[in-house]
Amino acid sequence: MKKLSKILLAISFVLSLTTSAFATTVTAVSWGGAYTESQKLGYGDPTAKKLGINIAWVDYSGGLSEIKAQKEAGKITWDIMDVFAMDTITGCDEGLFVEFDFDKDFPPAPDGTPASKDFFTAMPSKCAVGNILYSWNYAYNKNNVKGTPKTIKDFFNTKKFPGKRAIYKGALTNLEIALAADGIKPGKGGAKIYKALNTEKGVDRAMNKIKELCTDPQGGCVFWSAGAQPPELLMSGEVVMATGWNGRFFNAAVGEGAPIVQVWDAQGLDYEYFVLVKGSPNEADAMKALAEMTSTEGLAGSAKYIAYAPWRKSSIKVMEKGEPWYKDGKTNMVPNMPTAPANTKNYFLVDPLYWADNGTELGEKWEAMKAGF
Repeated sequence: MKKLSKILLAISFVLSLTTSAFATTVTAVSWGGAYTESQKLGYGDPTAKKLGINIAWVDYSGGLSEIKAQKEAGKITWDIMDVFAMDTITGCDEGLFVEFDFDKDFPPAPDGTPASKDFFTAMPSKCAVGNILYSWNYAYNKNNVKGTPKTIKDFFNTKKFPGKRAIYKGALTNLEIALAADGIKPGKGGAKIYKALNTEKGVDRAMNKIKELCTDPQGGCVFWSAGAQPPELLMSGEVVMATGWNGRFFNAAVGEGAPIVQVWDAQGLDYEYFVLVKGSPNEADAMKALAEMTSTEGLAGSAKYIAYAPWRKSSIKVMEKGEPWYKDGKTNMVPNMPTAPANTKNYFLVDPLYWADNGTELGEKWEAMKAGF
């Protein structure tokens, strides 16, 4: 009995130490799966250990409805959220999120570069801090293509590279790459492409380029809706090239050994952001955690587990020095990052405001075009 009491006392002591070591639990909300796992392992766990707090990761399906409900009920339980650009804008305008003093709240790069200059591009709102960037690019199966596609024009060149293409089911990013293939240089962040798409003439030009590809006897289009489909279509031989998300192509090539090669020319960079919930139960500790997770080393850490790029330029430098950076200990990750210098010679930033304003109308026009094939 005395022995049992001693054991129970020891357990109680250990639990008390654990509780005191992790007195605060910061709740971070994200999308789940391999993505959240990369966040947890890459910078969540190291941050928790460094700051002496606990970070609990919770899955959600996006949007602002749940955090609005929490606020209205006076029971906010979330501290940090992973959100889309438009949600950072809406949530900031509605007072749901904390506005940052960016260079004060977030640490500089190791060389002293202020955070605002170290992140790949400006934030969409004062409440946002960048997390990862991913790419809408294209890839091909090298066993099924004669030659080496290198540019977005090659994707549309059915004479040189005959065979079907797989493209996303909606207009998003298809209109942008069509104009790039038709000779419009994206310009800084894609400004020239979106300038053209803000005109009826530009939209028609993009639609006609896609229609030409999809109705070409030497080409043709297969439309995909799920991220797993482009690599599958390439491996089955149903298509010779496919647009898709770089992380999916990477997983197929590196994780499964598929003979898939990515092309970065005229890629569309899309992004994810963190926000800090205003009035959250652990706002001060959550801010410290957020600053640490989005530091140079923090963001580089997530790229050990997933092929999405850290927002900070300095994170790429850390990865270069630490190659091979991937978790398998043999794969160099920098060449697979959408933001690597070699991959950003010709790109556009997907414009959330443009698609928010024009998405419905363009979607209707897009579907009408597809119906005419």
